[in-house]
Amino acid sequence: MAALVFVSMLRNFLEMLSDRSYMRSDYPQRSTSALVWLIATLVAAFVLELVLVSPWFESRGASLISQLSLTVRSIGRGQLWTLFTHSFLHSTVNPFHFLFTILGLIFIGRELEPLLGSRKFLWAYASAILLGALSWTAVHWSNGGVHIGASAGVLGLLVVLVCLYPNQKISFLVFFFFPVTLRPQYVAFALLAVNLIGLAFYEIPGQSMPLDFAPSVHLGGMLAGWIYFRHFHANNGLDRAATLELPAWFRLIGKSKTTTESKPARDKKVLPSTNLRAEVDLILDKINSHGFGSLTEDEKRLLDEAKDLLSRR
Repeated sequence: MAALVFVSMLRNFLEMLSDRSYMRSDYPQRSTSALVWLIATLVAAFVLELVLVSPWFESRGASLISQLSLTVRSIGRGQLWTLFTHSFLHSTVNPFHFLFTILGLIFIGRELEPLLGSRKFLWAYASAILLGALSWTAVHWSNGGVHIGASAGVLGLLVVLVCLYPNQKISFLVFFFFPVTLRPQYVAFALLAVNLIGLAFYEIPGQSMPLDFAPSVHLGGMLAGWIYFRHFHANNGLDRAATLELPAWFRLIGKSKTTTESKPARDKKVLPSTNLRAEVDLILDKINSHGFGSLTEDEKRLLDEAKDLLSRR
């Protein structure tokens, strides 16, 4: 009886809230960014991992974690999902492994995701994870071993940010108290040098690293970030990516179609202020959702016209 009364009261309360403007489904809500979802997923996975390694689950939890970790044996058995699932696991013995990964995602992701957009941001992260795992597997194919962590994804995003804005500055707090501002390119070059030395003198000879990290994973992630920027990050489509060209006949077809379709827009030298403002608002919304790289030539030209019009005023 008490349960029925409670359910009835709860239903009445929800019905009352549904009448409020901020509880209606048509009320505009700001979508959660891909960076927030990614960090929330890693935190949830780490908490679950702590539960699985607790004495409550004994060997069952450890067995499940081993099925998700990256090993040469797992790849040999065809367990290809470990190329990605290993990135959701982190060392429970050394929590700084997980902490530095999250902090790196926060500092780099907050600068990079608005530039790329959510989809390209996740693609860059996932490609760095994959190439880092493949690099580690190639180096450890004869020696074996186990690898977990998402450091390859963080370093891949760092390289993309450095390639986009080499002089961009990032401010953060060391130990949450001391403010530090530096350029990511200096960090990237330092990490590249350290990992190359570690790969040549420790990992390839089969010796353990002083800080217990895998240089091959880091170098693979950094290489993926460079490849992504160099060959797949374009201002307007794949045919404009650096050192990557489509056949000449395909470019001519696309050029003629663009000329035909955009001819009325080019004939308009100056658009009315009301229409121009509406068009600029739509373009800004597109940049906020998908990044500057998603704009077409006409949209970029329209932004230039709006900028010139404002400068004349």
